[in-house]
Amino acid sequence: MNKDFERGLSSLLEHGGRRSYIMYHGTTLEAAQEIKSHGFRRSSDGMLGPGVYVSRSVDKAKRYPLKPDPDERLAILKLKVRVGKVKKIDKQGHPLQKTWHRNGYDTAWVPPNCGMVPSGLEEDCVWDPNRIEVLDMWEVERETNDSSMCRIV
Repeated sequence: MNKDFERGLSSLLEHGGRRSYIMYHGTTLEAAQEIKSHGFRRSSDGMLGPGVYVSRSVDKAKRYPLKPDPDERLAILKLKVRVGKVKKIDKQGHPLQKTWHRNGYDTAWVPPNCGMVPSGLEEDCVWDPNRIEVLDMWEVERETNDSSMCRIV
C-alpha cells in the first residue's frame, strides 16, 4: 500500500474523522449539474448500504457511471468531504457492511486491494450528504468502450 495513503488513513482514523479530504464522484453531466445546484441525495442502497459513494481516487470516479448511455455526457465532481467517524470495511460479509451508520459511523471506507471492489481502488460511502461540498466539476470523455478509460476535457 502507498505510504502517503497509509499516513492519510492513519491521520483520518486517529483524529476521529474531524478532517476534510478531497474526493471525487463520477456521474453524468446532467446529474453533476443537478448535484452542483442542489447537493447530493443519499442512494437507497449499494455495496455499503445507503449513502453517497465517493473516492479519494479520481481513477475510481472515472469509472462511473458504470453503464452510461453512449450519448450521455459524463462528469467528475471534485469534492471536499468531512468524513466524521470512519468505519473500515475490508471484506465482503463484514458484520457492519451495511449497518455502519446505525452503529455510530459517518463514513464507511473500503481500502484499496482488499478484494471488495474488482478494480482494487478505494471507495467511501458518506451517510450525510451535508458533509460533502462540491468544489469543481469537470466534463469527461470516454476514450474507448472501456469504462475505465476517459479524459477530462
